[in-house]
Amino acid sequence: MVGAVAMMLGATFAQAQESSTNRVDAMTDWSVFEGQNPRECWAVTTYKESVNTKDGRVVAVTRGEILLMVFFRPEAGVNGQVAFTGGYPFAQGSTVNVTVDGTELEMYTEGEWAWPATPQDDAKIVTAMKRGSNAVLTAVSSRGTTTKDTFSLLGFTAAVEDAETRCKS
Repeated sequence: MVGAVAMMLGATFAQAQESSTNRVDAMTDWSVFEGQNPRECWAVTTYKESVNTKDGRVVAVTRGEILLMVFFRPEAGVNGQVAFTGGYPFAQGSTVNVTVDGTELEMYTEGEWAWPATPQDDAKIVTAMKRGSNAVLTAVSSRGTTTKDTFSLLGFTAAVEDAETRCKS
C-alpha cells in the first residue's frame, strides 16, 4: 500500500510538472492544482531556504524537486494527505522531522517520498500548518546528507481549503 501511494504521488506530480495547465490558483507561496482521471486536487509549494550538511559541515548537493503538498483524491478516500519529496532517495528506514513553529511531527519515508503514518497524523500536520508561519522539514538522504528545508506557510490555509472544495464538487 505504501509503495502504491508513493507511485501515485510521483505520477501525479510528474503529470503536473509536464503541463502547468492544471494549475488553477495561487495563494501567496502556495499553488493549487486540479486533475482529472482520477479526480484529484492538491496544494503545493517549494522551499524558501535549504541547508545541506554532512559530517557537521555545509555541503553543496544536487537535488531534484523539493516540494511539500496536501492531496485530495475523493475516489480513493484521500482527504488531506500530506506528502513531501526532498529531491533525493531518503535513507532506508528513516523519518522526516516536521517542525511547525515549535510543534514537532514525523513523516515516514519510502524512496523519494515521505508522508504521515495515518490520516489522523495528516490532520495534525495540516492543523499545525494552518496555525504556523513556517514548516521546517529535516531528513537524511541515502548518501548520509542531512537536509533542512524551510517552507513558507503564507497562503497555505487558503490553498488547502480551495483544493478541498474543488474535489468535493
